[in-house]
Amino acid sequence: MTDPEIISEVKRALEIEADSIRNLTEVLDEASVLKVAEALKNCKGKVILSGCGTSAQAAKKIAHSLSCIEIPALFLSPADAVHGALGVLQKEDVFILISKGGNTKELVNLIPACKTKGALLIGVSENSDSVIARESDIFLFVKVDQEPCRFNMLATASTLAVISTFDAICIALMQMTGYTREQFAVIHPAGAVGDRLLNNLK
Repeated sequence: MTDPEIISEVKRALEIEADSIRNLTEVLDEASVLKVAEALKNCKGKVILSGCGTSAQAAKKIAHSLSCIEIPALFLSPADAVHGALGVLQKEDVFILISKGGNTKELVNLIPACKTKGALLIGVSENSDSVIARESDIFLFVKVDQEPCRFNMLATASTLAVISTFDAICIALMQMTGYTREQFAVIHPAGAVGDRLLNNLK
């Protein structure tokens, strides 16, 4: 490829991803978003997220964002989960499974333990007919029209859509809980963000 062709391809991918995020406002499952936000706000335990592949990376990012707004959250490896790590899941927890297709075997295997323990199960997928969708207490439908890659397979836009949806929920939760700059300064004292927070509080 020539340099102009490479730049053109990069711009095409960015445009598709930007459009995918922009279009979320038109297809947003508002009722489910409200249920998810309330469940996270009212969680008496912790929020545990799990996923495989790119969905795992989305789950890790979401867990970090929730922790940043004082909603304790962590990522649970589905491989470790079925070898004893599911002990971290307790009745008052919220368990979020993220799967593009909704039938990821490693995640489906975690559902019986969640049901037995009585934790709230939230499923996130673009497949409303999937096992995870059917078994979840709350199902959040998140779907994009296409992935930027020429095969329409590499999960990039769809992964960003899930992350962006939860980013937006986190922002709403900050308002719902009355989250303050002072709270943020306590848990984020380092880096440029920490410097800015602490300087603003002087």
